[in-house]
Amino acid sequence: MFQGSIPALITPFKNGQVDEQAFQDHVEWQIEQGSDALVPVGTTGESPTLSHEEHHRVVELCLEAAKGRVPVIAGTGSNNTAEAVSLHKHAKDAGADAGLVVTPYYNKPTQAGLLAHFKAIHDSCDLPIIIYNIPGRSVIDMNVETMAELSKLPNIVGVKDATGDLCRPLDTYLACGPDFCQLSGEDATAVQFLSAGGRGCISVTANVAPKLCADMQRAWREGDIKTAMDIQFKLMPLHNAMFCESSPGPVKYAAELLGLCSSETRLPLVEIAESSKERVKAALTSLGMI
Repeated sequence: MFQGSIPALITPFKNGQVDEQAFQDHVEWQIEQGSDALVPVGTTGESPTLSHEEHHRVVELCLEAAKGRVPVIAGTGSNNTAEAVSLHKHAKDAGADAGLVVTPYYNKPTQAGLLAHFKAIHDSCDLPIIIYNIPGRSVIDMNVETMAELSKLPNIVGVKDATGDLCRPLDTYLACGPDFCQLSGEDATAVQFLSAGGRGCISVTANVAPKLCADMQRAWREGDIKTAMDIQFKLMPLHNAMFCESSPGPVKYAAELLGLCSSETRLPLVEIAESSKERVKAALTSLGMI
């Protein structure tokens, strides 16, 4: 259903407000550069600090700019089940192709709570769900048994796996079957994830290097493993720089250097340190991008 390079889109700001033109220009550029799908209002899109109205608007802006040329997977997660249901219904009504639903952060639900949370969202409307499992941010880890149980529901179609555990996609494949769509949530291990049964990567780096990320994924699909690895080696300094501080601070600074948008973030995120800026600049320079 979904594959390849899928940027987790930044949300540009200008004087504290969503920069709608910059965002839609960014969507257009992503498609021109070969991105295979788009994720608005995920964590990289600063969804925790968007109002509900802004969240809805960014999803709508993405769909309007994409014009059906690539799938749109809208971030619809929350640690409040009722809020996640509302966001998921809006994404369905707006025309999104799926919702990316993060495991509930801070609440620390049990595996039974995770089952109930995702089933409630699933039952709320007929929109495919990709589970977003990211223990590093949400604290909890959805285990393979829970995911296998959820995969039996018709509209739970896959996972964005940001566990960093490269045994996990193999175990998930065995538990959930070959049709369950596994997408990496970590740029640095994107190729290794493909070799373990993955189909693509929901990427931070693709915000600023979309063609390279798309070419790498395409090379893998075509069986050209050497080219895929050559591109990944080339991208590694940039992957590492994108996470030298909390995302999306570094990637927004990179986007500013490339003239895509302002590096402005919302509190509690702040401007990245000078040492981090130098690291981002060096990574972009190594790729001939600046």
